[in-house]
Amino acid sequence: MNALLEVADLSVDIPVAAGELHAVRCISFAVQPGETLCLVGESGCGKSMTALAIMDLLPKVARRSGKVLSFSRKSLLKLSEREMADIRGDRMAMIFQEPMTSLNPAYTIGNQLMEVMFRHRGVGRGEARQRAVFLLEKVGIRAAESRLNQYPHQLSGGLRQRVMIAMALMCEPELIIADEPTTALDVTIQAQILHLLKNLQREFHMAMILITHDLGIVARVADRLAVMYAGQIVETGTAREVFANPMHPYTRGLLSCIPVPGKTKRGEFLGSIPGIVPTPIGQTLGCSFHNRCSWARFDCARQDPEIRPLSLNRGYRCHLGPEVLKKKGQAVLP
Repeated sequence: MNALLEVADLSVDIPVAAGELHAVRCISFAVQPGETLCLVGESGCGKSMTALAIMDLLPKVARRSGKVLSFSRKSLLKLSEREMADIRGDRMAMIFQEPMTSLNPAYTIGNQLMEVMFRHRGVGRGEARQRAVFLLEKVGIRAAESRLNQYPHQLSGGLRQRVMIAMALMCEPELIIADEPTTALDVTIQAQILHLLKNLQREFHMAMILITHDLGIVARVADRLAVMYAGQIVETGTAREVFANPMHPYTRGLLSCIPVPGKTKRGEFLGSIPGIVPTPIGQTLGCSFHNRCSWARFDCARQDPEIRPLSLNRGYRCHLGPEVLKKKGQAVLP
């Protein structure tokens, strides 16, 4: 099956006062039609920059480069701003992290939803309004007709996020990028939004890239995941494979921080990852994780490891081979 989205050696560099900030460093992945890929990692690892690079919504000073960035076999690197705007919001849409800053406070919910249909479908006001009401109801908003006349500040955080989802679905895109869509919501609403996204994905036959730092979310919704650290992808695989047998020391460290029902005892200390993330500014020498890894060797600080393929869609970035990692066991960090 041909990939819907294909990314190879994508980088994002931003000039700053102290030098060059390497926000994303030569990452590669693919998303199949109807698949859910989760980009996982701590804050600042480059997840959102990756999404903005795909959508061509980076800050003006940022530079995007790569060997391949194609959507439905069309190179996004070669498109003009006008051509990219024709795809963005139509065949490819994004749900942003904070709906209160993503929705325009000066326009009603209805105006902002219908604008998408006007731009990409050229339909009349009546048809656009009908579509907006249909999708608001679809995402679980009651009295959808009256909500069209309200402004963003009149809605709760959960309702605003549902409006963002409805807006992304207005033109039935083939790919949705959801950038931590549950961050500002309470636990109950988070579960509702995740359930809603999965149901809508199945109904509309969409692929989805879900960006999150919550491994609990990944376990519930991901088909495959890519773990990011310091602007690089350090491990890839199906959710089942990575959770059952994490290979990269960073992935193992993340998983050791999560309490396991039936195994973690009350009052027992959870795992932690020592040290701090290296600065993304300037030249990076060696493995980005070597200063936090208890297994680091001399060459880890001198040479950046390549991705070690384990199978077609499974790999990890480390100097240590799989046979060495297996001997060291599952508990990675002291």
